[in-house]
Amino acid sequence: MARKRKKKKKVVNKATKKPEIFNPAFNDIDVIKKKNNIASKDPEKKGLPEKKRPSDDTKYFLEAMSGVVPLSNSGNILDRPPDINIRPSHPAPDDELETIAHLNDLVSGITDMDITFSDEFIEGSMPGFSRKLMQRLKKGEFPVQDYLDLHGLVKQEAESRIRDFLLQNHRLGLRCVLVVHGRGLNSENHIPVLKKLLPVWLNRGPVKKIVLAFSTARSYDGGTGAIYILLRRRR
Repeated sequence: MARKRKKKKKVVNKATKKPEIFNPAFNDIDVIKKKNNIASKDPEKKGLPEKKRPSDDTKYFLEAMSGVVPLSNSGNILDRPPDINIRPSHPAPDDELETIAHLNDLVSGITDMDITFSDEFIEGSMPGFSRKLMQRLKKGEFPVQDYLDLHGLVKQEAESRIRDFLLQNHRLGLRCVLVVHGRGLNSENHIPVLKKLLPVWLNRGPVKKIVLAFSTARSYDGGTGAIYILLRRRR
């Protein structure tokens, strides 16, 4: 009787199996990949900003406004911004009225300079000015060192010319000058407009600081159509 052959058992070579290498860094990478895959599956949550906590100012404001009821829409709410080009309905002040008011203040003594004004003669001086010097000025005893003729000029031009004329002569050290304003014979209703405005011009702006006194000129220097102006001594 023939013998049965025994089956040979396969021997597994355990040496060929590679050992596992433990590295915690790679394990962390796997965890990160899994989280990214989960986030990509939910597109609605992707890219949403994180809610910020309200600041202290916002918190206090909300607490203060907690009991306030908002106004309902009404016709009082502006539906467009105001137009900055719209001019006010009230008229601009009249320069002529302001000049007359200033002249009244001069004559009444409200302003610094003491003024005496009549149809023919005008004179004025700063408070405390010597009466003797005023009499000498009215008599024409101060030599005229320069003069300015205002004939043919309108009000704005005349004031500008007088201002420049007086400031320049004061810088040069001159003391007495003559301004020819005219008698107004060629003006409307024969009113000497420039003559009435001169006391106002001499009592405002930089000119006010350098004028001591003024007076209607003598007949040989222009009479009622001109005035002497005495300037302060240059410091």
